[in-house]
Amino acid sequence: MSDRAGTFDGVHRRNLAKLLGLVHLEGPMSRARLTAETGLNRSTVATLASELVDLGLVEERPPDPTNRVGRPSPVIAADPGVVAIAVNPEVDAVTIAAVGLDGRIPVRERIEVDHLVTPEETAALVSVAIRRWLGGPLAGGRVVAIGLAVPGLVRVSDGLVRFAPHLRWRDAPLRTLVETATGLPVVVGNDATLGVVAEHLFGAGRGVDDLVYLNGGASGIGGGLVVGGRPVGGAGGYAGEFGQNRPGIASADDRRAEGGVLEDEVSRARLLEVAGLDHADEPTLAAALVEALASGGAPEVGAELARQRRILATALANAINVLNPSLVVLGGFLATVATVEAGDATALEDAVRAQAMPAAAEAVEVRVAALGEDRLLIGAAEAAFGALLEDPLGPGD
Repeated sequence: MSDRAGTFDGVHRRNLAKLLGLVHLEGPMSRARLTAETGLNRSTVATLASELVDLGLVEERPPDPTNRVGRPSPVIAADPGVVAIAVNPEVDAVTIAAVGLDGRIPVRERIEVDHLVTPEETAALVSVAIRRWLGGPLAGGRVVAIGLAVPGLVRVSDGLVRFAPHLRWRDAPLRTLVETATGLPVVVGNDATLGVVAEHLFGAGRGVDDLVYLNGGASGIGGGLVVGGRPVGGAGGYAGEFGQNRPGIASADDRRAEGGVLEDEVSRARLLEVAGLDHADEPTLAAALVEALASGGAPEVGAELARQRRILATALANAINVLNPSLVVLGGFLATVATVEAGDATALEDAVRAQAMPAAAEAVEVRVAALGEDRLLIGAAEAAFGALLEDPLGPGD
């Protein structure tokens, strides 16, 4: 769209993108509100909305009957039939979902595996799921693209997974594999980098310009950054690998992995072990830990949670000293570590503030991810929707 930026066509495309972006991010909006939000006149908004309806991207609905102020205005909403496929391959499962342009998730599937899936297997699983869903829950829908949230280093420019250590993928051409298997456009990104986008746009970090996000999954700990309202990827797209930092551990008794990194010490596998589980999704793990704590018969559970919380607090204090965010968001099992005993993150927040520079930490808040298990899928879908949201007409129109 940049070649047309100064032309009437370029302005028109930007205005279409503006309207579509608003109903995608904010939900159904009256034409009157769209007029106020965009600064465009009513007739222009009506024309743009009609064009988006013709493109099959939005629906025009009757005015809200509860709004009795002013002239009734039709409501514009993202078409729920427009979806992106979101994929999160992990060491214990591959999760695939369809995420609507309206933010809903009409279908989701967690495929548990007893071995490390290969990139080729991942592509095949995605292809099979899409074909099956188009004959069922997505019948009549429109799949615009696929987004993959991968626990590893991803070269965003071409979707090459440079290194996903826990999956044992190295220089895997994942985008090419999935595009070949499905015939659809594909975007690949680091899972935590996509997770921070989701939480920033729709979750705990909405409206916050400076935040740090840490994601705890089966493959370890990753992170993402938003600085000045913009996601930070770094020169190659590899920024935010907090899990690979070496934590300061005050007590030798707290160390479990000599010379290890943060994700060796603050570990989902260690929580599964003390909970007596071989594998589990996040709600199941959290419930098992709560039950063990309530019973009082498993003191090792409380001890392990406290140990991990101490080390996590130090790691977060270091991040706050360097980046000075106003918010830290914790997702996955890290949210469980932060809240499972106290019910909220206040105790962890106090421990972080006690170790960070006072000026850097005085206004910081620690929250758990608001999107729960959907955070990575919503982030992957957002990446998949990117081209459509930037130019609803597409490059060929």
